[in-house]
Amino acid sequence: MKLNIAILGGDGIGPEVIAQAVKCLQAVEDNFGHDFTFTEGLIGAAAIDAKGNPIPKETLELCKTSDAILFGAIGTPEYDNDPEAKMRPEDGLLFLRKELDLFANIRPIKIFPALVTNSPIKKEVIAGTDLVIYRELTSGIYFGEKSLSADGKVATDLCKYTEAEISRVAHMAFKAAKKRNGKLTLVDKAHVLETSRLWRKVVTNIAESYPEVELTCMYIDNASMQMSLNPSAFDVILADNMFGDILSAQCNVLIGSSGLLPSASIGTENAMFEPIHGSYPEAKGKDTANPVASILSAALLLNHFGLTEEFNAVVAAVYKSFRKKIVTMDVMGSTKYGTESVGDFIAENIVDVDDNLNINDENIGLGKSTII
Repeated sequence: MKLNIAILGGDGIGPEVIAQAVKCLQAVEDNFGHDFTFTEGLIGAAAIDAKGNPIPKETLELCKTSDAILFGAIGTPEYDNDPEAKMRPEDGLLFLRKELDLFANIRPIKIFPALVTNSPIKKEVIAGTDLVIYRELTSGIYFGEKSLSADGKVATDLCKYTEAEISRVAHMAFKAAKKRNGKLTLVDKAHVLETSRLWRKVVTNIAESYPEVELTCMYIDNASMQMSLNPSAFDVILADNMFGDILSAQCNVLIGSSGLLPSASIGTENAMFEPIHGSYPEAKGKDTANPVASILSAALLLNHFGLTEEFNAVVAAVYKSFRKKIVTMDVMGSTKYGTESVGDFIAENIVDVDDNLNINDENIGLGKSTII
């Protein structure tokens, strides 16, 4: 297969971890006979510094003309700590999501047995956790009208949703639940928010078209608590932009590291794949950042294009790194391996699974979590 892939390293550790993901995709090229073209673009603080814009026109055009986007991370302290900044790195990412209509963010949360002890949560609670979060990504409070009074003492953020915006991501989530374990949990705040009441009405109506799927509605505060008390009870979670963001971040705690979780942002015509961790500027250039989330995001890219064997080969290589304890310092307390050496090991172990590897439920499970 021929694919043109836009590479947006972004800020902080983004370029370092994305370099390892590219290395793994190049290994897939070599072992499976594909032709991938990688073209780099600027976004975020790096783009502001170089071009005066967090999403330059050439980057936007690159993304529109590419088959897929592999994105790193965004944000730097100099902008984060400046409330008077006229533009922010995150503006580039928000604009890109909106412009490409990447309306569904899909985040699989799979607990590998080799990493159960990495979680701060008890083994008997965390074991067996295998869920996926469908988060609406291009509307809600993050994109609503914002205002600040002239005296700077009153601020507003408008949260707005339409039935169409809710419906399209809800259908994706129901289809995923239908192929998984047949359970979907809508997370909202319907007892106090009008937008949540619309979400509940639309999703409940859509549920009638999916009789195989059991729908449960849960308030965000309860869902957050249950995520820590009984995460294995969840199958597919559907949420608006802000609530989905909160729950996704909480999943970092479940797995014990923010460097392990990938994501896919999908639209009708475009797709972007990215780790869910931040730019972690403190680790920039120190060869300590965990590249696994970026590598698994690259695996999701392969899965998106129907390259199932290639996807399984990448996941199997990642799992082998866990079993061999070839991991960065945030996993199992190891200090022996850095970003590049972990990336090298995983890339070197991406081989034809039919001939060389025994793919087991670990790998198939992650694939099941990402029907995109």
